[in-house]
Parts: sequence; C-alpha cells; structure tokens
Amino acid sequence: MMKLQPRILELLNKRGIRTEEEIKEFLSDKPQKTYDPFLLLNMEAGVDFILSSIEENERICIYGDYDADGITSTSVLMEVLSKLTKNLTYYIPSRFEEGYGLNCEALKKIKANGVDLVITVDCGSVSCAEVEYAKEIGLKILVTDHHTITDKQADCLVINPMQPGCPYPFKHLAGVGVAFKLAQALAAETGLPKSVVNRTLDLVGIGTIGDIVPLVDENRTLAKYGIRAINVSQRLGLVKLMEGVSLDKGAVSSENISYIIVPHLNASGRMENAGIAAGLMMGNDQEKVSQGVNKLIACNTERKKIQSDTFEICKSLVEERYKDDYFLVLDLEDAHEGITGIVAGKIKEAYNKPAVIVTPTGEDCLKGTGRSIEGVNIYDLLKENDSLFERFGGHAAACGFTMKRQNLSTLRENLNRSMERLLKENPALFNQRRKADMILSAADVNLELIEEMKLLEPFGCDNPQPLVQVSLVPEALRRMGTNGQYTKFNGRLDDGRELQCVIFKDASEYDEILQRNQKISIIGTLGCQSWNGRQYMQITVLGAEE
Repeated sequence: MMKLQPRILELLNKRGIRTEEEIKEFLSDKPQKTYDPFLLLNMEAGVDFILSSIEENERICIYGDYDADGITSTSVLMEVLSKLTKNLTYYIPSRFEEGYGLNCEALKKIKANGVDLVITVDCGSVSCAEVEYAKEIGLKILVTDHHTITDKQADCLVINPMQPGCPYPFKHLAGVGVAFKLAQALAAETGLPKSVVNRTLDLVGIGTIGDIVPLVDENRTLAKYGIRAINVSQRLGLVKLMEGVSLDKGAVSSENISYIIVPHLNASGRMENAGIAAGLMMGNDQEKVSQGVNKLIACNTERKKIQSDTFEICKSLVEERYKDDYFLVLDLEDAHEGITGIVAGKIKEAYNKPAVIVTPTGEDCLKGTGRSIEGVNIYDLLKENDSLFERFGGHAAACGFTMKRQNLSTLRENLNRSMERLLKENPALFNQRRKADMILSAADVNLELIEEMKLLEPFGCDNPQPLVQVSLVPEALRRMGTNGQYTKFNGRLDDGRELQCVIFKDASEYDEILQRNQKISIIGTLGCQSWNGRQYMQITVLGAEE
C-alpha cells in the first residue's frame, strides 16, 4: 500500500475506511467495488419481460424524470436498448403541467402513440393508482427506481434496491445507477458487447454525482469511472456543452460536474422542458446539438437571475413576517416553480432553519417544496401532517407536496409546534458549530498533505471535502469581488510561514475578529493554487473564532 501521511490515515479511519484492503479500494484509480446486477430483486424477470417485448416487436417507452438523474437514466436505457430494437421512444413529464412521476394523462398519450411497454426510470415505486390505470388501458409496465418506499408499493415488477426484500448489497444507487445495472443485465443476457454499456458511463457519472447520493461503495466506483469517461467522452452533446461552458475536456472534476454540468442539465427542466437536455445527451446532429447547448446556457442564465431575485424576495418576507418562526413556510404568489427548491435550500442555509416555499398551482391548491437543516428530518415532520396534503413525498433533507390553500396556516402552525418540541430536546439545533475533520498544527500544513487529500476525491454526500482547523494570526486584510463582498488575508502560522486565506460567504461578519491582529482559530477547506509557475497553499475559510 502507498505510504500515506498519518493525518490522512486518521481521516480515513474516521470515515470507516480502516483495513488495508478498504483503503486500497477507496483510493484506487480503478476501483473494483461493483455487484452482479442480477442480485437486484426482479432483475431476471425484468430482463425477460423486456426481451419478450422486443421479440414480439412491441413499442417500448422509457418514462423518465426532469432532473439530471432522470435525464441521464433515460439516455442510458435509450442508448443500450436501441442496440436491441428500433421500436423505442421516451417520455419526460413537464415539471409545471404534470409534476414528478407517473401520471395518468401521460400514460393515456403514451398508449395513443402505440406503446406496449413502459419502463420507468428514477420514479414509479409507489405510483399505485397510475400503474393500475396503465394496466386498465392495456400498457405493460416495469418500474426501475431508487427512492425509499414508505407507502404501498405499485403492483407490478419493480427493480429498486430500496424495496423490501431486495438482497442487493448496496442500497444507495441513483436512478441512473439502477438503469445502468439493468443495461448490464440486458447486455449479459443478449451478448451485447460490454463496450456498449460502458459507453454510457459518462452519463452514469453525471447522474450519480448530480443526484447527491452517497459517494461511497459502488457509487464511488461509478463516479470515478464516470469522471474518467466524461474526460474522454465522444458524446457530441456533452462535448459541445463542455466547450460552451468553458470546461477543459480531460480536466473535468466532480466539482465541475456538480456546479456546472448538472445545473445546466437541470435548467432545461426548471425553466422550459427537460427534453432539451435529454435530446442533447442523445443527439448526433451537429446543428441541433449546437442549438441545444445554446438553449441550455440561456436557460441556466435565466435560472440564476430569477433564483437570485426570488431569494431576495424570500429574505425580505422572512425579515418582515417570519423571523421568529422556527420553521419557515413562505407563501409566494408568483415565484417561478422551477427554482423554488433551490431557493428553499438557500433560505435554509441563510437562517439555519428548515424552509418550505409554496406557490399557487390552480384549483385553489398550492405546490410546496422544502429543504431541511442537519438534525431535522423534514420528511418525518411533514408526514405528521399527511392529512393536509393531496400529494406528498421526499426524504430527510428535502420534500415536495400539493395541498389546498386553506390548509396552509394549519401546516405552518403544526410545523412550528413540532420544531419547538425538537428545540426543547436539543436547544443547540439552530446553533450547530462546524466540526473539523482534522485539527492541524503548523507543521501539518504542507503541500504533500493537500496532494494526498486529493486521493479522497470525488467528494460528495457521505464523503465531503475534509474540513481542517488551524491556528494563525491574520495579516494584510483586503477586499475582493465586484462589491467588495469577499475577504482575502494572509495567515501567519506558528512556525512563521504564511497561509493564504479567503472568505467567500458572509465575509463581513468576520471583520471584527480579523482586524484585532491576534491569534485565531479558523476552519475551512485546504487546497493549493498556482501563480506564475509557483504553487501556494490556500484555505477557504468557513468559520473563525478566537
């Protein structure tokens, strides 16, 4: 095994990576942790179901979702199944007219289009009524999904590692991960070359990283091979998108995927139609691909502007009416539905309180989307109010629902009462301090440590970028940014060396402590920058105290 600095071994141990074999696998450039697709419950029956449909020359429709996971899942199955049949189409519902998951109107249209078999990706596990309707109108249906099943399961073949009784060793695949396992199983059964399936790894990497599933175990394998595939991808739409957003092919990181590629794919579904992004991922026509890239970039630019404006409106609303609330429930009359989830997340971060944004959706109903803070399971809190919702779903960190407007005040009161109860149990819930993964001495802060930290990439859910704590004396403070909103300073370490420090978020709140010219403790992420052929260390500061 490679020789690692003790601090890196300490960090790996904290994250449950302890044995030599586990460490080797975790750090490997070519990880091997992957499982037989036929271990997924119903995989064998699902493959037979699809192949018998192909043999009978039936028309197959892949039914997806409008986020990056759904778009890439749809594209993976379209690409692999197209090698087995040409009688193939796909359908992605509109976020605005239809919402998430299967809906009966869509199934009716799909049936009218001559489809015999619907294969869902990234949705459908609990779509009981919709699956029954599909059967009634003569559609066969196979569900592939990855969401938690807390309600009654749909009465059809379901391939989902989270379903009760599924023996699959890893439960946290993204929707695209499940689609990829189905593609592997189809290839194994039909003798398709492995290269056909492996060509979709660029899509698998994007969907896995984009859906914020835990980047451990098999997901880490898929993400690592996915990043490599992205950097050598011949997929015309992806290559042109990377060019359009100024990403250097060959140097794309998980961070680039999370903060540039995924938001552009999501922007089509948020602002217009996810079919734009799906068409781009599957497209081979130069002119259409160029138009698609321009459209995605325009959608994302518009999304950022509307998101920023809506965030400011929400902040004003909190300050004027709800500053003392424990759970922020914000009623916006004309917010763009495509960005309310992102804004709810930003409000949650700004006030460190769970936040829900509701918008009108016709027939005197409201559509809500929420995000939660660490230590508060928003799904559980909203599930307590199940009777107030027409539709409801989600998980610990995020949720979505539809409700009658008349129930809004009751929901707000109930959620605040629930939060009050949780605060009595844990008074520090709103004031949780960031904890460092490593407390470093001056001698620990070196370029070798930073290089070894890179071996832990890709960072994401359950494998975050390490937070380090270090003591230093701040010197030479200066403002950066168009409005002077950021702060840069030199930190004098105990051994006399300098560490460059930068604060991007809420920089002004640290002005007083930084100007005293006394030793402080800072917490943040450590990296290195290059300038004029010279490397220097830099810490992005996320907190500071005396």
